[in-house]
Amino acid sequence: MSEPDATRDGVRGARPGRDAQVGEGTGDGERRGRKGGKGREGGKGREGGKGREGEQSMVPGAEFTSYYGRPVLNLPPWNPRDIAGYFFLGGLAGAGSVLAAGAELTGRPAMARALKVSSIAALTGSTAALIHDLGRPGRFVNMLRVFKPTSPMSVGSWVLAAYGPMAGAAAASDVAGRLPRTGRAATVAAALLGPAVASYTAVLPANTAVPAWHDGYRELPFVFVGSAAMAASGMALLASPVAENAPARGVALLGTAVETAAVKAMERRLGVVAETYREGRAGKLMRAAEVLAVTGALGGALLGRRGRPAAALSGAALLAASACTRFGVFHAGMRSAEDPKYTVLPQRERLEARRERSADD
Repeated sequence: MSEPDATRDGVRGARPGRDAQVGEGTGDGERRGRKGGKGREGGKGREGGKGREGEQSMVPGAEFTSYYGRPVLNLPPWNPRDIAGYFFLGGLAGAGSVLAAGAELTGRPAMARALKVSSIAALTGSTAALIHDLGRPGRFVNMLRVFKPTSPMSVGSWVLAAYGPMAGAAAASDVAGRLPRTGRAATVAAALLGPAVASYTAVLPANTAVPAWHDGYRELPFVFVGSAAMAASGMALLASPVAENAPARGVALLGTAVETAAVKAMERRLGVVAETYREGRAGKLMRAAEVLAVTGALGGALLGRRGRPAAALSGAALLAASACTRFGVFHAGMRSAEDPKYTVLPQRERLEARRERSADD
C-alpha cells in the first residue's frame, strides 16, 4: 500500500473522508454550538437556563471531599454525654438559683428550698461531667491559675468557682435552718451569678470553628437561656407544692417562647448549615424538644394549678425538652464538622458577598 504524498496541489493518495472537519459534523464546533453558553442553534445554554431537549450540563455537580477522606475541620474530642450533660445541668443550676431567689422573696419557702437543693446538685453533676471529659481533676484546677477575659473557658471556670460556694451555702442554710442572714445573702449572690452560669456554656461552642455552633453565635445564647428557664421551671413544677408554683408556670411559658423563637431565627439565618439542626439525630432531638416544651408549658399553665400529678408531668416534660435541646445542639455541631459542605459553602457565600459589596463600592 502506497503512502500519501504531499504536493503543491494537495495530498495525493490519501483516502477519502480523512479531511479534518472543523465546525461541522460531530466535531468540537457543533458541540460548542449545541452545548455552549451562546451557540448559534442551541438556544441558551446553562447561562440562560434553557437548551435543547435532553441537554445535560457539561460541569458535574460539586462533591465536597477532602484529602484522604478526612473532614476539613478537626472534630472536637468531646464526649456527647459529658459535654451535652454539662450544658444541660449548668443551665438548670444557674436558672434555678434565679428562680429560687424570686420564690424566697415572694414567700414560697418550699419552692425556694427545692430549687436551691436542685441547683447545687445540678452544679455538682455539671462539674463532674466536665472533669470527666477533661480526664483529670487537676486540669480544671489548672484553669484557675490564670484569668483570661478573652477565653470563654477561663471566664466560665471562674464564674463556676464563684457560683459554687454561694449556691452551696444557700442550700445548706435553708436545709439546716441555720444562719438565715448568711443564707439569704448567699441566695442573692447565687442569683446574680446564675444568668452567667446559664448562658456562658453557649459561648463555649460558639467560640469554636464548628459551623453549626460558630455561625449561630447570635442566637445560641438565647437558645441556652430559654432552655435553662424551661429546666428550672420544670424542676419547680416537679418538686414544689401546687400552691407555690405560679411563678414557675409563667417562667415555663416565657422560656419556651424564647427558646422556640431563637431556634427558628437561627435556622433562618444559617442557610444550608441549618440542615444539621433539622436532619439526622439532631433533627429528631430538636423536634422532640419543641413538642415536649409546648406540652409542658401549656400543661403547666392549664393544669399545673389543679393537682400535683399534672404539675409533675408538666415539669418532667420541660426538663426533658431542655435536655433534648442541649443534646440536639451538640449533635448538630458534630455533624456540621464532619461534612465539608457545611464549611465550604458558607465560606463561598461570604466571599461572594464581599465581592459584591466591593463591586458596589
